[in-house]
Amino acid sequence: MHFLRALVVSLLPLAALGAKKTSADKFERFQKKALASTPLKLDDSNYEKLTSAPRDYSVVVLLTALEPRFGCQLCRDFQPEWELLAKSWTNGDKKGESRLLYGTLDFTDGKNTFQSLSLQTAPVLLFFNPTTGPHAVADTSPLRFDFTNGPQSAESIHGWVSRQMADRPHPPIVRPINWVLWIAVITSILGGVTFISIIWQYLVPIIQNRNLWAAISLILILLFTSGHMFNHIRKVPYVAGDGRGGISYFAGGFSNQFGLETQIIAAIYGFLSFATIALALRVPRISDPRIQQVTVLIWGGAIFFMYSFLLSVFRMKNGGYPFWLPPFS
Repeated sequence: MHFLRALVVSLLPLAALGAKKTSADKFERFQKKALASTPLKLDDSNYEKLTSAPRDYSVVVLLTALEPRFGCQLCRDFQPEWELLAKSWTNGDKKGESRLLYGTLDFTDGKNTFQSLSLQTAPVLLFFNPTTGPHAVADTSPLRFDFTNGPQSAESIHGWVSRQMADRPHPPIVRPINWVLWIAVITSILGGVTFISIIWQYLVPIIQNRNLWAAISLILILLFTSGHMFNHIRKVPYVAGDGRGGISYFAGGFSNQFGLETQIIAAIYGFLSFATIALALRVPRISDPRIQQVTVLIWGGAIFFMYSFLLSVFRMKNGGYPFWLPPFS
């Protein structure tokens, strides 16, 4: 008995060394395959070999269902990001210093694995920690990443994987240059510059036109002084009932207003502005004195009438407003 016990004890280091060598050989074998084509395309048998203990390396496996008959749009949307992550990591760690392998198990190749894991949805990402070596953890059950928030980018999964192995290298994501996008942007810029250079001689007079800028400025002034921004901020109603079966166009109080009220006030301000400009610029150019005099009386009367209506609106909104002009009171 003592002899057998001593024999078993003496063989234990050799067994541990053999297990360690087997795990290292397994990683090197899969690492060579990964350098040729990553992520590793798995089936039930390869999945079991890759994830079985003992292992002194980590494994990230994507369980997916890419065939159209399964209707997994999320799987197809994430697949390019997954392949980019696996290729970037493997190419950035050709010596295998991070001790991490990437694999993909499609449902058509791994039905038994899906059944053993009781998976009803896809995609699912599993992270296997080492069971031996300096990075081994006590809990050997895989960590799971569920795609509850929809498709994920390669960067987000890279961050999740990096957090699981903080003490090891994390090769960065290297996205390929999108030549189509660059060509489209450069072509658009050159086309825009060419178009502007051709029409510039016609565009300059428009840009330098004082009447155009005066009209734009006047429109903006009328728009903002009439309360347009107030309507967008407060989300005011367009009109409201007056309580007697009719419609109230003006809200009581200076801190309230309706959408239609804003348009009416803008129209009043616009008419007054146009009448003032006509009196200042157009009337002096009339050569006939009588016509000029009649025009002054017409525009002056129109301004007086519109100001009377504007003051009545002010009194309507605030009964304490003291000023008024006939014919409105």
